Amino acid sequence: IVGLKPSLGRVPIDPPYMGRAAGPMTRSVQDAALLMQVLSQPDARDCMSLPPQAIDWSLAWRQDKPLKGLRIGLLLQAGCGLPVEPAIRAAVEQAARLLEGQGAIVTPWAPFMTPELLAGLDHFWRMRSLLDLDALSAPARASVLPVIRDWAESARGMSGADLFRAYAATHATRVATSQAMQGLDYLISPVSPNAPAPAEWPSPTNDPLRGLEHIGFTVPFNMGEQPAISINCGYMASPATPGAMLPIGLQIAGQRFDDLGVLQLARAFEQLRGPQRPWPAPPAP
Repeated sequence: IVGLKPSLGRVPIDPPYMGRAAGPMTRSVQDAALLMQVLSQPDARDCMSLPPQAIDWSLAWRQDKPLKGLRIGLLLQAGCGLPVEPAIRAAVEQAARLLEGQGAIVTPWAPFMTPELLAGLDHFWRMRSLLDLDALSAPARASVLPVIRDWAESARGMSGADLFRAYAATHATRVATSQAMQGLDYLISPVSPNAPAPAEWPSPTNDPLRGLEHIGFTVPFNMGEQPAISINCGYMASPATPGAMLPIGLQIAGQRFDDLGVLQLARAFEQLRGPQRPWPAPPAP
């Protein structure tokens, strides 16, 4: 599928919160752009929303984006979290070669996230979730998954100084992401470093205290507020089902407010990539 995380505030959301963004998930870039025509309409309930802007979203598919001369960074290591699996790395490298073949200037890009930044975000969100859980009634709290309760409860002993340091990681991540994007038009990377975990697991590590190890490529653009899109760039063998193939996500991130440009580059890649496998259908009744 195609999934667009717009610039923060492009799609109003209630309740708003730093890093929180909502966007379309569709079968094509064109469908995502069509939905943005509606989703980006103003809504005063979001105090963090962007001013209404007359964007012609149809240009995402009606106007080809010239790739020649585009400055594209290639990020193959997040700098934190799980290592990238070889099949995923190979698919993203092939995507880079396709763009380079059309004249884009693709440059390997150094990681800008760190384990310390990811840990700060993690611990700040643990405390936020702990306060939310403490505000629930006992029956409601008991209905929350144990892994979430354990994750949040681990923050109960944090000092005020530790909590502020964790909170400061949100701004530090934003600064690092903004600096990393300087000199680039777009940055491409894997969406996730790993194949999907078993559905019964809460995260790829199956460890409540290491539950965010898979978001190293994506979370910077939540904190930095840049638009980023996920689009299929290949397939890898399913670790759970012999013979089955799973899609690999390519992330294309752009400068803040360049939502249309991100869609246009994704549309260009959509036309360059190889044949797609049939959309999976549920078993017949």
